[in-house]
Amino acid sequence: MKRFFDLIVSISLIIVLSPVIILAGLSVLVLTGRPVLFRQVRPGYKGRPFTIYKFRTMTDNTYKTGVHSTDEERLTGVGHFLRKFSLDELPQLFNVLKGDLSFVGPRPLLMEYIPLYTPEQARRHDVRPGITGLAQVKGRNAISWEERFALDIWYVDHRSFLLDMKILAETVSTVISREGISAEGCATMPKFTGSKQDREKV
Repeated sequence: MKRFFDLIVSISLIIVLSPVIILAGLSVLVLTGRPVLFRQVRPGYKGRPFTIYKFRTMTDNTYKTGVHSTDEERLTGVGHFLRKFSLDELPQLFNVLKGDLSFVGPRPLLMEYIPLYTPEQARRHDVRPGITGLAQVKGRNAISWEERFALDIWYVDHRSFLLDMKILAETVSTVISREGISAEGCATMPKFTGSKQDREKV
């Protein structure tokens, strides 16, 4: 039922939102340049890698030393606008269509984080990742990593179609209110470096 829902809704939204998708893509092309899409390998169901798509919101600027400038400095004007209204996520509708993502599930993070997870945190990969999830409607990027993972695991253990519908409804409210877009001092969130307990043991 969940996969059928993902297929029907992703196809419908791609058709309905095609003018917005095209306009957003053209805005990135004209104001930022190529590539229009940001592509990155992320862990999917059972940790299997897939390529996620987003509209590019940052430049590739580096300092003279060759070191990348910060995310805040690299974030473009059009990128800030796209992130503000979550329009940079629209290409992920094609990930849902392909079956890489579901509409609801733990957000796919970076491949480099996998060795840092505790066995409990790694359970977030027991379901297909999602465009939105419980952590996104309960604080988004403004909550700690430990809180995010706890919400992800709670979703894995209590997932249902009705819960997914509730999360989708709350996602609309979160996007409109633009709450939790970034953690304090970050364009999104600070990097995950391991659980708090693990860091204290080092």
